[in-house]
Amino acid sequence: MDALRLGTRRSELATTQSRQVADRLTELTGRPVELVGVTTYGDVTRAQLTQLGGTGVFVSALRESLIAGEIDFAVHSLKDLPTAPDPRVVLAAVPPREDARDALVGRYKLADLPPGAKVGTGSPRRVAQLRALRPDLEYVPIRGNLDTRIGKVAAGELHAVVLAAAGLNRVGRDGEIGQIFEIDEVLPAPGQGALAVECAAGRTDLIELLGVLDDAATRAEVTAERAVLAALQAGCAAPVGAFAMREREQNREEPLNLTAAVVAIDGTRSVRKSTAGPAANPMELGRELAATMLAEGAGTLMGERIH
Repeated sequence: MDALRLGTRRSELATTQSRQVADRLTELTGRPVELVGVTTYGDVTRAQLTQLGGTGVFVSALRESLIAGEIDFAVHSLKDLPTAPDPRVVLAAVPPREDARDALVGRYKLADLPPGAKVGTGSPRRVAQLRALRPDLEYVPIRGNLDTRIGKVAAGELHAVVLAAAGLNRVGRDGEIGQIFEIDEVLPAPGQGALAVECAAGRTDLIELLGVLDDAATRAEVTAERAVLAALQAGCAAPVGAFAMREREQNREEPLNLTAAVVAIDGTRSVRKSTAGPAANPMELGRELAATMLAEGAGTLMGERIH
């Protein structure tokens, strides 16, 4: 039986989470899977994501490899996916989500950092929400893999860095977390903590095979979150947080709870709203919440990111 070729970015985190998906697929279906490393533009450019617009820079090369037949399927961090659909590919599975929250890596909790302390993050969403909590700190834009970012703390260049808890958990570095931010403190990026498994739209056999990896509750949650992002016409580098949660039960009537926020980059103003509705229609739930937010001035807070 020929091994399926799974395309992945080459970083430790990307290959680790792709290997976890590959192992799970083999466990469930018996199909062997081999990893194929793909270098994306987001991996090689030295520009900050805010300069790139953030949309698709980690995804495009993997999708091109799919279309070219160089790989059979790809695994992405779901928060990196553009919200605009690409008819050439199918989101075949969204596996069960890891911890969606943000984490502060270092020796301190946020409240214990001295005034003027340097905190590293390249995310406007994180900066805006952290400034609301600690406006007296210096937020420093950083890029690079987990080792590079955490290394800046170990070297004394930064007091702390903010990273996704999911990534730290997946590579076994959760012991370096000084604080996990609760959802009411820092809303995560839409789709954070979840993975996306994509294949070419014409591969109906593969779509069915990969479907065994799909988790219905996670898919509903991230669909609602990304619907907010899409309706706000915001990229993944915009100061938008969203989090949805559905109970992990087979009851389709269980409501989906959704909270989203747009925060001014200085942290002084925000539009934060919550709603709940049927998990069977997460897209509509997200769009309706975004419409409410825009009516209350969310577009103004995002400035040029709203057209």
